[in-house]
Amino acid sequence: MTAALADLLGTAQATWALGFAVFLRVGAAMAVLPAFGEQAVPLRVRLVLALAFTAVVAPAAAERLSPVAEGAAAARLLLTEPLAGLALGLILRLMVLALQVAGATAAQATSLSQIFGTAAVEPMPAIGHLMLVAGLALAAMLGLHLRLAEALILSYDTLPPGRLPGTGLMASWGIAGVARAFALAFSLAAPFVIAATLYNLALGVINRAMPQLMVAFVGAPAITAGGLILMVLAMPMLLAVWAEALFAVIADPFGPPG
Repeated sequence: MTAALADLLGTAQATWALGFAVFLRVGAAMAVLPAFGEQAVPLRVRLVLALAFTAVVAPAAAERLSPVAEGAAAARLLLTEPLAGLALGLILRLMVLALQVAGATAAQATSLSQIFGTAAVEPMPAIGHLMLVAGLALAAMLGLHLRLAEALILSYDTLPPGRLPGTGLMASWGIAGVARAFALAFSLAAPFVIAATLYNLALGVINRAMPQLMVAFVGAPAITAGGLILMVLAMPMLLAVWAEALFAVIADPFGPPG
């Protein structure tokens, strides 16, 4: 009986050590992951989500973590696992920033940067807030939680436990992620920028033809209405493009920019 209890205690200790090692990576990633790491999500809810993701990831990561989670090498996990989780989370967070940059660019181009105000935790134009909430809701409906769990499991292949990635490698990943995010942001905002350019060209021609006309007062309602109509027509397609890009990054977060 004593031997069985001792074996059970040893198994429980190994399981808790494994779960804690997984939680170090998952918890750090959960602080910045899209949708789950938003500032609007309460800390207690994020903690519960991190524990739930830990329960999902731990069985799949046990084979990689078991040799490292025991002995003297276990102390290194306190440093390497949070860094690995942050690296993964920040790469994916850049896709959310791409949506925010696209919304801010579109709002500035169509003179909608101040209309309606904003109810977001982070200050942003109304279009940016609308795009952010709609994009995250679409991603959640398309199975974001499943893809994130898969990315966390596969991250143990790219970022092995107990090992620090090289600074050069991290720098290249960061530069590639920023480049990919800004390219996507400008692509999403392109319809609004093109419409604003055509509007300003037309306004210039009208002003040259009729100098006495106050074109600014005439054109302001037109660009505002045009921006709203374009938003209604283009937003579904733009969010679909963003969601496809987001899931492509989740499938290969540390790969070259697409």
